[in-house]
Amino acid sequence: MTFDLDAQADVLARDSYYEATATRPADDDPVLEGAIDADVCVIGAGFAGLSVALECRARGLSVVVLDAHRPGWGASGRNGGQTLVGFAKDEVLEKQLGDAGIRAAWALSIEGVALVRERIARHGIDCDFTPGYVTVATKPKRVPDLRAWMDAARTRWGYDKLEWLDTDATRARVNSQSYLAGVHDPFSGHLHPLKYCLGLADAARKEGARLFAHSRALDVVRGARPVVKTARGEVRCRFVVSCCNAAPGGVLPAPIAARIAPIASYIIATEPLGRARAQALMPSRAAICDNNFFLDYFRLSADDRLLFGGRADSTGAAPAQLTEAMKRRMTGVFPQLEGVGVDYAWGGFVDVTRNRAPDFGAVDPNYYYMQGFSGHGVALTGIAGRVVTQAIAGERAAFDLFSRVRHARFPGGPAWRRPALEIGMMYHRVREMF
Repeated sequence: MTFDLDAQADVLARDSYYEATATRPADDDPVLEGAIDADVCVIGAGFAGLSVALECRARGLSVVVLDAHRPGWGASGRNGGQTLVGFAKDEVLEKQLGDAGIRAAWALSIEGVALVRERIARHGIDCDFTPGYVTVATKPKRVPDLRAWMDAARTRWGYDKLEWLDTDATRARVNSQSYLAGVHDPFSGHLHPLKYCLGLADAARKEGARLFAHSRALDVVRGARPVVKTARGEVRCRFVVSCCNAAPGGVLPAPIAARIAPIASYIIATEPLGRARAQALMPSRAAICDNNFFLDYFRLSADDRLLFGGRADSTGAAPAQLTEAMKRRMTGVFPQLEGVGVDYAWGGFVDVTRNRAPDFGAVDPNYYYMQGFSGHGVALTGIAGRVVTQAIAGERAAFDLFSRVRHARFPGGPAWRRPALEIGMMYHRVREMF
């Protein structure tokens, strides 16, 4: 049986708090009809693709952005909203890039968070950005791991903003007995991702980028002047940038597409708790994430709901099937929320590499791609768009840094990738029980 990622993703987003609380334009962008020309054709209207569009327009390049659905339909409109410095597996980058390389990569990731803040201010994007992020340890064996990560970030990777929190200080920020220690990052934060993505799309239109919805890229004819074909039109261009991430849809060559796998992640949103109850739960209103392999992440929304996420799997089960399990995880962290109603439950696919390091590269000298953000995409996609645009303009230092990272394919090909992935995830679940 063929797995229909689009159909499954539609099911996962059916009851999204983000869709219910964001205002999309009254009309979608037009469908691409006929042949048009541009300097750059971007495939995908999420954070990454829209960042490329904005960066290209700032350099005077003409841009067309194609999306199979509409802006923010994929992971950019469904994720946890955490806007973070760093990477999912910093030690992978350190091992492959060396001391100078990891410091340069971290500097770019810090620039990525700064870029989010800058774009919110410059374009007047109302997306509820809230500073503050705390990584927490749930088990005694995880406390030294967390401390070692913080020390590495401060001494080896060049990020000195982190603050160690002992048990009392951690519980002063998040009112739960589940956590033994934490690391506070005041510069990272969280936002409403769909509002942010729609704001980027609006900014890209105003800057002169042409956006086309319901215009899936079916083929890229490679060459000196690539042509990106859709069902009803084509874009003739000088450069192509694929930003499809979890849903490459056959556009990228198979060996590159095989480097990522779509992992489903789920979020529930409680009924409004009221300001006093919400503040008592999380006085700092920072986003929280634990340092387990299968992590839980949560934050307060602007309207004082708890948004609680996690439960990663590769099956893409409907959120309704998982709501009770997610509620149990939530009340395990916050017993004081027993009996609180859940108004929304939704999910989406995150693109993950085997080593959980980002994968930026080039199929040809004029055909770029970015994928594999592995849960760090809110900020990292923005700076990736800048890095790729710099490479298009001939400024390759940052792009070449990331393209040095080596990636392995997921085993088994498309038919066996999901079963193999589930076996691997089961192995890690068993390990985390002890």
